[in-house]
Amino acid sequence: MPVLPARPSPAPRVRLTAVAAAVVTVAAGLAVRAVADGWFGKYAGDALYTVLVHALVVVVAPRLSPVRAAVWALGLSWAVEFAQLTPVPAALSETSVLARLVLGSTFGAADLVAYAVGAALSWAGHTLLLRLRRR
Repeated sequence: MPVLPARPSPAPRVRLTAVAAAVVTVAAGLAVRAVADGWFGKYAGDALYTVLVHALVVVVAPRLSPVRAAVWALGLSWAVEFAQLTPVPAALSETSVLARLVLGSTFGAADLVAYAVGAALSWAGHTLLLRLRRR
């Protein structure tokens, strides 16, 4: 009986797409920061933070469903925000620009809502990409 060739894993293509999404998200975040200020700039940046985390979650675990990747991204974003209730992120942010960008420094309850918006947007985008790929 002939052995059928193994179906190639879609993981490399999914990872590459997720890396591209991460790059686009960082560019969008920098653009928002350059042109928008006030509440829109702040909360758009927070939402994009979670979109970026979603993309990075997919890089690490390319077989996750969109909803699971979004839940992970939201959970990680909220964990970082709740960590800001301790003095650790603020102390690290004083010593490193990267730490300030990743960890922030002060807790804001409204940020939790912006992260949820980002998770919803990343779930929708991820779902759309999967549907387009199946066509």
